[in-house]
Order: sequence, then C-alpha cells, then structure tokens
Amino acid sequence: MQVIEKFLKENEPRFVRELSEYLRFPSVSAQPKHRSDLTACAGWIEKHCRQLGLQTRLWSTPGNPILVAKTPRVAGARKPHFLVYGHYDVQPAEPFELWKSPPFEARIEGRSLFARGATDNKGQHFAHLKAVEAYRACGVELPCDLTFLIEGEEEVGSNHLAAFVKKHRAELRCDGVVISDNSLPSLKHPALTYALRGIVALEIRLDGPARDLHSGLFGGAVDNPAMALCQLLGKLRDARGRVAIPGFYYDVRPLSTYERRQMARLPYDERKFKKLLGVPELFGEHGFTANERRSARPTCEINGLTSGYQGDGSKTIVPSWASAKLTFRIVPNQKPEKIRELIEKQLRKLCPPTVRLTIEAGHGGDPYFVSPDGAQAQAALRALKSAFGHAPVLLREGGSIPVVNDLKKILGVDALMLGLALPDDNPHSPNEKISLDAFAKGMRMSAHLWQELANITRK
Repeated sequence: MQVIEKFLKENEPRFVRELSEYLRFPSVSAQPKHRSDLTACAGWIEKHCRQLGLQTRLWSTPGNPILVAKTPRVAGARKPHFLVYGHYDVQPAEPFELWKSPPFEARIEGRSLFARGATDNKGQHFAHLKAVEAYRACGVELPCDLTFLIEGEEEVGSNHLAAFVKKHRAELRCDGVVISDNSLPSLKHPALTYALRGIVALEIRLDGPARDLHSGLFGGAVDNPAMALCQLLGKLRDARGRVAIPGFYYDVRPLSTYERRQMARLPYDERKFKKLLGVPELFGEHGFTANERRSARPTCEINGLTSGYQGDGSKTIVPSWASAKLTFRIVPNQKPEKIRELIEKQLRKLCPPTVRLTIEAGHGGDPYFVSPDGAQAQAALRALKSAFGHAPVLLREGGSIPVVNDLKKILGVDALMLGLALPDDNPHSPNEKISLDAFAKGMRMSAHLWQELANITRK
C-alpha cells in the first residue's frame, strides 16, 4: 500500500485538474436544455475511464446515458467482484447570483474546490477511479474485480437505472456495492452510513376562478387559491414539529438505545450549527436531538410555492391558481406507496370546496437499513481508519439514495455507503464544494478498501 499511497499523494495536483475539467459540464438532469451537456459529460467520463485502462461502454437509455466501466479481468482468476456506483448529473445551479464564482468553472480556495457537482457526486466517485488508477500505474494487482456504474439521472429519481440493472443483471452480479454519495461529520470522524431516509415527492395545485381577478372588485366574494393553499399546507405539521397526517408514524422503526449512543458520538455544537445554517433558532420534532431529527425521523417539507404576480411593484389581483412542491422524508419500515396514499387522503380532506385540487405524483424511494456488524461493514470501518487516521463512526443519513434499494432488490447485495462530503460542502446549494483533504483521504480509503474486502471475502 505504501507505493500506492505515494502515487496518490504525488499525483493529487493532476487529479484535481482532471476533476476540474469534469466539473465544467453543466450536466443538470432536471433541465431539458442541458440534455446535450449531459451527453457530453457522459462521453468525457467514458473517455477518461478508457484512458485508465478500464473496459468501458456507454449505454443509451430513454433518458441519459449510463456508463459501465470494468477493471480488466484476469483469465482464470477468481476474485471478489464489487460494484462502484456514482452519478455524473448535478442539481440546477440557480440562483446564480449567490455563487461567488461561476458554478461550472472550478475555483480552488485553500483546500476547497468550488463548483456545482464537486461533492454531489463527481468528486466522490472520481476518488474511487483515482484509486484504481494508482493500482494500475504502480503495477499492483487489484485484489477485487470492480465495475463502475455511473448514471446521469440520480437527481431526478434514477428513472431508467432499475430497468438497466435488471437487463444487465448477469454482468453486474457482485458481492457488494460501494457508494460514496453522502457525508461524513468531519475529517476526524470518517463514517459508515448504515441507514438512509426514503422520499415521497408530489406537487399540488389549487385552481379557483377561471382567470386572475381584480382584488378590489371581486376580493371577498371568491376564495383566494394562494391563501387557501397556505392554510392547507399549514395544517400538515403541528406546533411540535410532527407531521399531522393520520397514520403517518405507524410504521416508524424507533431508534434503539445503541443507535442514540452512536449519534451522541457525533461532533455537534448547536451555536456553530445555527451559524452554519444562518438561522436564529433550530426547529424540529420535540423529544429528539437535531442530529436525530435530520437523519432518523420523518419530515414534511415545502420545496417551492408559486402563485400570482411576482414582478416589480404590486398587482392587485386574486390569483386564479396556486401550487406547491412537497417532499416527505421517510424512515426505515415506512413504505412510500402507503405514505403517499395517506398524504393524498389528507390533502383531499383538507381542501376547501371553494377551489379544485390536483395532485401530481413525483418520484419516491424506500428508506434503507443494513446492520453495521457484518463482515463487509467491518472491513469498510478498517479502511476508513487506515485512510483518515481516526476511529470511524456509524451514521444515519437524512438524504435519499434510491439506487441503494434498487440494487438490493435486483442484485441481492447490500451497499457500503462511505461518504466524503463535509457538513459545509453545500450540495444542492450555491457555492457547492469538496474538501481536497476529504478527496485525498477518500482515494486512500478506496485503495485500502479493496484489500480489506478481498481478505474477508476469501475467508
């Protein structure tokens, strides 16, 4: 491992330049105008994998291309096989005016690299590719066969990935999956994530009058859809931070005493946390810590509100319609289909007869849970300690990675989630970044991981 670690350290400046080139593509899957940018980005990472000596193929889908890149197989050798997942699509960069530098022009400040996609997810899966490069450049045989599966639709629900994996199940069959698309508390607290929240997304619209009306002539005679929407949404959560939908909490798996002890190990300073978020006070479900609420409890969030006049000055109208985008984070044992039914039932119950309600279902994903006591999980913890030099922690992640459950259902294997994003890396926000120290340690962790996994698989 010494020669591999030496190679990674000496070549880090080049790796950062290459990552910066990867980040120049505005591969925003949510916006149709960037379809060609997504195709170009997929072509770039395919070419890069080929230059590393990987056997690559870019597969077309009804959406964006999917890359499969394999380490060369040695004839007759029986090695454990692991799948490394990542995605090259990114979130929209708006609002542009809040970025300190153009979002698709990588900027280095100290030990931070700023750009959209730097941490979510280009930088994180790029670290695994560089570890493979180190093995090959140093003439050290990889103890595992690896297949990289890099898609371009994660940020819009991975709509075509499950079908692709089912079709190529034989080729992708493996002993386990490795994913770095999540976070760690600090460089002194490398983490294995053993649980994820799921998600239920939807958009609702209230229609009132057939057109915008003069508020002086008609206000008071008809209901205002914007007002009705706000009143409806306000009834979805109570004053104690609980989701006010009957049956919503029935299947929630409670946190064990052991899990709450593990969460208590995580670094946390409420004053610094509030400063990081820019809020005067925190808010959430009573009876739980902030870390528990944001990783292990279900939530209801309004993601966007639209209605009426938004331009300069005023326009005295009763708007004809109002809409809202909603997401509900769900936790282990909750089922997205059941939760969606409960949500829609409550929305219809709360909607007044003065407006017409339309519900458009969005994407959904199951929560995920795997025991951290298994042999692969323990191997990952050893690799983390070797790379970061600190005892790792166990973590629940508040975000959702739908592909984890898809791969579990189709391939029958669990995922090792080894995130490299720090709490202030701003994924999905302006001024997204990746810590170059986390990137460097991530490459080392990946290099150690294949040795650790090969050892336990052989046993």
